[in-house]
Amino acid sequence: MDNLKVPTSRRAEMVEITGQVQEAVTGAGLDDGLCVVFCPHTTAGLTINENADPSVRKDITAALNNLVPEGGDYSHAEGNSDSHIKSSLFGPEVTVIVEKGQLCLGTWQGIYLCESDGPREREVWIKTVATT
Repeated sequence: MDNLKVPTSRRAEMVEITGQVQEAVTGAGLDDGLCVVFCPHTTAGLTINENADPSVRKDITAALNNLVPEGGDYSHAEGNSDSHIKSSLFGPEVTVIVEKGQLCLGTWQGIYLCESDGPREREVWIKTVATT
């Protein structure tokens, strides 16, 4: 298993990690199989979405902030309930097919760590599984 460190610089942001995940696949020597990418945090998650136009990340972050505002009427005492809710909407993992040593993503797709309670240094765990 690979452990990727991902620094974030804002309270809410989407950090593309596709290149680092591909490096882990290459480093594992995986030819065909699956790559599981897991985020072990309760206020950050993962998603796959467009990586060609950076305004998509901005729009997703803005829409989430509108849907789940930071200052909502929440019971959680730490003041980051919105972050827990947002990470649940994304989920903690994505799985990508690997073929001929390459992540099988669509033309415009990238893998993102979705920070909701930064800035922090996050961990992302990457596990490759060979198939026959």
